[in-house]
Amino acid sequence: MPRLEALVARARQAVYAEEPRRGSLRTFFARTYWVRVRERPLPLALAIALLLVPAVLVATWALDDTGAAIALVPGQFRGAVEPVGDTGMTTAQTAAFSSTVMTNNIQVTFLAFAAGIVFGLGTAFVLVYNGAVLGAVAGGAIANGNGVEFAEFVTAHGIIELSCIAVAAAAGMRIGYAIVAPGPRARTRALAEEARTSIAIVLGTVPWVILAGIIEGFVTRSGFGLVPGIVLGVGVGAVYWTLVVVRGRPRPAEARGLTTAPAPWP
Repeated sequence: MPRLEALVARARQAVYAEEPRRGSLRTFFARTYWVRVRERPLPLALAIALLLVPAVLVATWALDDTGAAIALVPGQFRGAVEPVGDTGMTTAQTAAFSSTVMTNNIQVTFLAFAAGIVFGLGTAFVLVYNGAVLGAVAGGAIANGNGVEFAEFVTAHGIIELSCIAVAAAAGMRIGYAIVAPGPRARTRALAEEARTSIAIVLGTVPWVILAGIIEGFVTRSGFGLVPGIVLGVGVGAVYWTLVVVRGRPRPAEARGLTTAPAPWP
């Protein structure tokens, strides 16, 4: 009889052990991820500002002094900012450019997170530099007559990609902040706890990075058009941030259970 009871207990565990894990995964993507993204608004707002403010400033500079600003543009993006006459970028140039932008943004997403280990300063540098490059490319493209092509081949997938970069960067900043200001906890414990949350944020962002790649591969390259591309890009971005606001609003009990940062940002 004891042996039978032991077998029944093990069988029950085998049968029901997977259900909570599946439920936890569903809960994570349906709810927990969005709460995690929203629960620290300051690093998220800072990441967005460090990315977009340099982009706007450098784009304005590029419109005024195109030659000097283009010096900031890496070689793989030069096709978008070089004058090519009234026809704008060629089909080959636009396909190569959009693919390069997507690949670069995926790399930047993960680099912005990983660089947070350098006290958050590495993440700040990655954001400012890539924001400046984005502004130089956008301003140079507009100044040289490629503005429409630039918008057409970037907007559809670019908005969600930039959103993913900002979210991953905010996760990296949380790690850096845990190192700099661990609060009442030991620095190693603070880092470990915040790292778990930050890694979860990055993993939850991966499906959206993949979605951006699908849009770039099957929509952008198909010659979707400027207006449909803008509608699609803004629509996907709006869905993402609406989920952050709506699904990320924690219930009182969840707020107590999900907030694990060692020294909360304001």
